[in-house]
Amino acid sequence: MNRFSGYLRIGYWQQKIQNSSPIEVEDSIAFRVLVSALVIIGIVATDVAAETRFSFWAVPLSMVGGIWSYYRRKHKNVVAKFCIAIGMLLALGAFFGRLIGELNDTRLLLAELLIQLQVLHGFDMPRRKDLGYSIVIGLILLGVAATLSQTLAFAPVLLLFLAIALPTLVLDYRSRLGLEPLAFKKQSQKKDIKAFDLKFLFVNFSLVVAIGLVIFAVLPRVPGYGLRTFPVSSPINVKGDFTGRKIVNPGYVRSGNNKGQGGSNSNGNSNATTGDRREVDDNFYYGFNTKIDQTLRGEMKPKLVMRVRSQAEGFWRVLAFDRYTGKGWEISRNDKVKRLKRSPFSYQTFLERPLIIGKTKEVVQTYTLVSELPNLIPAMSYPKEIYFPTPMIAVDTEGGLRAPVGLSEGLTYTVLSEVPYRDRTLLAQAANKYSNNIQNYYLQVPPNISDKVKQFTEKIIADYNRQRVGQTEKNLSSPYETALYLAQYLKQNYTVPKNSFEAPLLDEKEDLVEAFLFKNAGGLPDQFSTVLTVMLRSIGIPARLVAGFAPGSFNLFTGMYEVRNTDAYAMTEVYFPKYGWFAFDPIPNHPLIPPSIEETQTFRALRQFWNWVAGWLPSPVTGFLNGIFGNVFSAITRLISWFFSLFSRGIFGILSGLTLLTSVSLFCWLGWDKWKKWRYRQFLGKLQPMERLYRQMLQWNAQTGVTKHPAQTPLEYARVLNEHHSASTAQVIEEISQAYVSWRYGKTSPDINSLRHKWQQIRNTAKN
Repeated sequence: MNRFSGYLRIGYWQQKIQNSSPIEVEDSIAFRVLVSALVIIGIVATDVAAETRFSFWAVPLSMVGGIWSYYRRKHKNVVAKFCIAIGMLLALGAFFGRLIGELNDTRLLLAELLIQLQVLHGFDMPRRKDLGYSIVIGLILLGVAATLSQTLAFAPVLLLFLAIALPTLVLDYRSRLGLEPLAFKKQSQKKDIKAFDLKFLFVNFSLVVAIGLVIFAVLPRVPGYGLRTFPVSSPINVKGDFTGRKIVNPGYVRSGNNKGQGGSNSNGNSNATTGDRREVDDNFYYGFNTKIDQTLRGEMKPKLVMRVRSQAEGFWRVLAFDRYTGKGWEISRNDKVKRLKRSPFSYQTFLERPLIIGKTKEVVQTYTLVSELPNLIPAMSYPKEIYFPTPMIAVDTEGGLRAPVGLSEGLTYTVLSEVPYRDRTLLAQAANKYSNNIQNYYLQVPPNISDKVKQFTEKIIADYNRQRVGQTEKNLSSPYETALYLAQYLKQNYTVPKNSFEAPLLDEKEDLVEAFLFKNAGGLPDQFSTVLTVMLRSIGIPARLVAGFAPGSFNLFTGMYEVRNTDAYAMTEVYFPKYGWFAFDPIPNHPLIPPSIEETQTFRALRQFWNWVAGWLPSPVTGFLNGIFGNVFSAITRLISWFFSLFSRGIFGILSGLTLLTSVSLFCWLGWDKWKKWRYRQFLGKLQPMERLYRQMLQWNAQTGVTKHPAQTPLEYARVLNEHHSASTAQVIEEISQAYVSWRYGKTSPDINSLRHKWQQIRNTAKN
């Protein structure tokens, strides 16, 4: 009992502390300053990436803590340690308190906790090991900032961190070896200042940056979210009753301030007019509303509206229309919007999935708004889950998602879509029997133009089948092939005016589609999609108009798609029983099929980098490099993709796989090349001498880049070659072609030895 009571005496513990061995302190001021700089950069990087203000209090306190810990580095600091421990417990408690109220992405909360702990830790850093902890914390903060960053503003901070990290690691290594700290007393002390030699640091900095960029360029982009906790904004409280029927588009004139045809009705229908001018708003896309007028003119001023991080490039779908009004479109069943409530304990909302039998792929997309948008939620087709900050959302009959509030700047949400693959063979074989619901809403055409448009469309199809357009024996017997051809037909035979104000105005009773096809020979971009939709409907193929955003420009360094308001447009969706809706784009200068999950993004960074480099080079140089490195690049990308896929199999799988794949690839390539040459020699050996010589000539010209088209006659092909060869070479080619035609069709025996001798001379001359 006496011994136990002795332990409780304060004097006993004070004596134990005083008699304990002294701690090994770090005296290098330079090392401490650089470590503090790394921590400060990590804090600033978090503020830059997340747009927070941690630096206002964390940076000054970190500097004060660094100074305090230096001057108190040789003291026990028992009271300070006790206060630091209490402060860390309070920070941890505050973190858990905020965590309970935050159901969304916790990265920022964790970063804030780490900053608080580092500030407290900064008041007690006597040893090199303590400084090492701070280096790691600065690196972690930089990594968190990298995951939060959506712009290139993070790049200068990253380079600055690297520039300071290099001398910091040098000093850390010197301290580990027990070398004396750097002292800047005299310029003659070269051995102490050698670690800060500018040439040494610059060379290493440049080398690290160069290697990092190379690794970044060739690193495969394997899409995937390892965790099922997705980025979402903080909760948004919704006031009032949300019916989901109203669309709030900032680009439309508000009720009470409208003139002429502007304004809003109870259903949210509006016209994008300003006063009596029939012009679109210059900031917001006119097509995001329950009813749109496609006779409006004008152009938007480009501005960034959102950034998208997606596993696949795609069309960010907003809403679709089912009823054509003669001048535009409307959603006929706007009163049948369904409201969906999420759980109060999760941001996750499950959506009804359509019954489709085709192969699909889950695609995760995270959207961050940069500018104000309507209360319509962009998403790839067939969303099945959405993580959105409002208590409820709405889904209309066309699959569009609606929010109770407008999408404001800074809003973040995540969507999981089950996107179907576009299998052309299966879609071409799809049945053309449609349900009553599909026929009632997606075959509607105004009676006054129905017969005229139908006859015109059937004539186009009949001309294709009769003339075998595209040199194919296939008829347009399936809705899929018909939709493809009609979209391509509109691209090739109708034009878009250079200025929207040059588009002809329509009379009050004039139909848009009729004027487009038979009067104006073209129109505004979105009108192409309207015309295609109505043409398909007229021949019994269900279609609707869909509006949304193109993928936008892919930012090589952030890995995000930067979408602007000018990327918004409309195209046609066609229904295929059991397979769902698929889009077709008839707008000139747009791809016929919008990008989707079929497009691989594995080496997107490397391709983007090469496109950027090629843009600065002259065309001949670019073509030359493409010719040299095209096959090499393809082989390298395939090898790298396979290499990274083996990491999931362990070290033995990687080693054995690398060896096996390298060997098999080499022998397969050699074997395939030898086999093709042997097969071709066997093929030539079985031909008649004149046929063999003509085939050799075709092969040689194909190797020089001039391939004979199947529709060309030998003499037509010879005339084309006159433009690509010298006069002597072209003359020999002409003689061989004439001799071949005479032998093949005139049964005339040519002087094969003379022709072969002349051809051999040409080949020898080309080799030399």
